[in-house]
Amino acid sequence: MDDIDAWVWWLIGAVGLGIPLVLTAMPEFGMFAVGAVAAAVTAALGGGVVAQVLVFVVVSVALIAVVRPIAHRHREQRPQHRSGIDALKGRSAVVLERVDGSGGRIKLAGEIWSARTLDADSAFEPGQSVDVVEIDGATAVVM
Repeated sequence: MDDIDAWVWWLIGAVGLGIPLVLTAMPEFGMFAVGAVAAAVTAALGGGVVAQVLVFVVVSVALIAVVRPIAHRHREQRPQHRSGIDALKGRSAVVLERVDGSGGRIKLAGEIWSARTLDADSAFEPGQSVDVVEIDGATAVVM
């Protein structure tokens, strides 16, 4: 074991920490792996064991303290992509056949949909623009 330099052991440790990063998608392992690479550089430059361990700890903790909050903030700000009927809610449509509380037809997202009004007493005439409030089965509820 004494034949292998300390920096090689740190690189082996970095690779070892990279494996769970890939398998678990936990970025903390990647940050520890970067800390191990920094310790390997310290060892290669002639730093003692204490310096190597300190560099590993400081770099790893600094990355976790700085990168995790930034990544979390970025993840929270990313817009959620809606799909299916959720993507249709809130969109505008054009009335093709009179729409009232009992039914009608609209053009929504390039397709013809059956529709009814949210308020049973209201009605929309062909050519008017309406907003989709919800999708009830195969019927768009509009206002």
